[in-house]
Amino acid sequence: MQLHNADYARPPSGWVKAIREALGMTTAQLARRIGVSQPRVVEIERNEKTGAITLDSLERAARALDCELVYALVPRQSLEEMVNNRAMKRARNQLAHASHSMALEDQAVTSDDAQEQLRQLARQILDKPGSGLWNDQ
Repeated sequence: MQLHNADYARPPSGWVKAIREALGMTTAQLARRIGVSQPRVVEIERNEKTGAITLDSLERAARALDCELVYALVPRQSLEEMVNNRAMKRARNQLAHASHSMALEDQAVTSDDAQEQLRQLARQILDKPGSGLWNDQ
């Protein structure tokens, strides 16, 4: 199942405020449950809305709301695809320099040969530990 951003998008007011209001709980009541002042709850809700909340504050608020905080990074594609795409990009960049020099010397390779060289170089990059796969070029 592929998740989309809309599947887990934060409500405009933030999760803490949205759930608190859905439960019919006041900021003062939530403050008592968390063990902070009422103005601190207002600050927590504001910080979540602006993206400035800490995970610790969000976890404490979640517990006080009888919720579970789920924190995740969701890759846009499989990790294997990310690694393979990066290896192909690195290989393309390396071959581009060699191809340019060869073309200047009238030693250009065919398209099929170039694709095979690209695949081989990408495999070498993947197979070589410490190849700098994620170093910026």
